[in-house]
Amino acid sequence: MAEVAEAETPARVTSTDVSALAMALDDEYRAEAMYEAVIALHGEVRPFSNIITAEQRHSQRVREEMDRLGIPHRADNPFLGEISAPSSLLEACEQGVQAETENIALYDEILPTIVDVQVKATLSDLQWASKERHLAAFQRCVDRGGEPGMGQGHNGRRGRQN
Repeated sequence: MAEVAEAETPARVTSTDVSALAMALDDEYRAEAMYEAVIALHGEVRPFSNIITAEQRHSQRVREEMDRLGIPHRADNPFLGEISAPSSLLEACEQGVQAETENIALYDEILPTIVDVQVKATLSDLQWASKERHLAAFQRCVDRGGEPGMGQGHNGRRGRQN
């Protein structure tokens, strides 16, 4: 996607910013698709039912940044229906831990390369949500042996959107 987007973007946008946004959108779409597959198989269980809406907000924020910078992108998630859910909730939660850990590592890799201050702030917020909210929620699920959560979650109560 980066090659196509670079040719059509304004001069102020760097190729590293284009690439970082494309990788971030792809990662957010994959997470949403995985969590949707879990919900389809296991029902509206926490933490998946909470975190999927956060992932949808994350991809929306990335698309808004791409729109602001004139970077073309897919509005629809190409991974929906393409990812299979594990047969047990414990396995699903373990995969959630792995997915969020990989998401955090992705942002660790791409954040230092970003030039645009607003893009960096947006992706830093998304990484924060993965580190402070999503990873912890999936780890609690693993610690409970895959039993779904019963709490209300944070739902953005601490001033930052998850």
